[in-house]
Amino acid sequence: MTETMRAIEITEPGGPEVLKPTTRPMPQPAAGQVVIKVAYAGVNRPDALQRAGSYAPPPGASDLPGLEASGEVVALGAGVDSVSLGDKVCALLPGGGYAEYVATPAAHCLPVPQGMGMKEAACLPETFFTVWSNVFQRGGLQAGERFLVHGGSSGIGTTAIQLAHHFGARVFATAGSDAKCKACTDLGADRAINYRDEDFVAVMKEEGGANLILDMVGGDYLPRDVKALAEDGRLVQIAFLQGPKVELNFALVMVRRLTITGSTLRPQSDLAKARIADSLREKVWPLLDAGKVAPVMDSEFPMDQAAQAHARMESSGHIGKIVLKVAG
Repeated sequence: MTETMRAIEITEPGGPEVLKPTTRPMPQPAAGQVVIKVAYAGVNRPDALQRAGSYAPPPGASDLPGLEASGEVVALGAGVDSVSLGDKVCALLPGGGYAEYVATPAAHCLPVPQGMGMKEAACLPETFFTVWSNVFQRGGLQAGERFLVHGGSSGIGTTAIQLAHHFGARVFATAGSDAKCKACTDLGADRAINYRDEDFVAVMKEEGGANLILDMVGGDYLPRDVKALAEDGRLVQIAFLQGPKVELNFALVMVRRLTITGSTLRPQSDLAKARIADSLREKVWPLLDAGKVAPVMDSEFPMDQAAQAHARMESSGHIGKIVLKVAG
């Protein structure tokens, strides 16, 4: 390995244009960490929030964007025995994925699924960690329940639809065009709701209400989510594209025995993320190995076109995941 590497940095808070190529020192693995030679890096909404100055990295994390990547393990920190040099992995990252090399805890690495390329594998960690921990662990989704996911054509949405369908839920999804709605039903959604033409509250009430809602929109969706839930329903909030502040009638929450919860992934402890990885390895990775679920791919950009990748994501025209090609 060389002493320096190519990377993309955030030069100042702002729009996609503030993402610029730079040269940085090679990362060194701390105890319990590995260094990965990055093949592809996933592009996610938290990257854009960090770029805009509203989502600071946790203490000790790289200031470079990028929360997931695939590649080859090229260095091991002290005490690492779960991963070997040369292993092909995908990994959840504390930051730093928009670079030729990145350091991350070995416990946050998962093997590249059988038959899957590095491009697709780079799209797994952020979305699968998020969906599994929020829909199944925190939200407690069970077979036969009615599950509604907003943003069904996003990376999170396409993952949530597939996993919820596989584990026996009735799946409903909102999306903003007929093409996106078709993508949702093709993945296993029982019903896709074009939010430009239909009211998801009315649709879910006709179905008996949602037992679980996964929401990354926020804003005025929050009181509508409460109305769309069934008795004893659960709402899991994971992002706020329309803002975190809203007026909400909590009497409805009390009378109908609703649960409102949520989480963000990045600030959680290394141990918490390692436990999610262990559960994914046991319950979900066999499905990926067998080709029963897979990431939905939208587009690929060279690393030095990270600004264009962010513009694509923020246009909301994409269906599925966007990646940066780092190696080669």
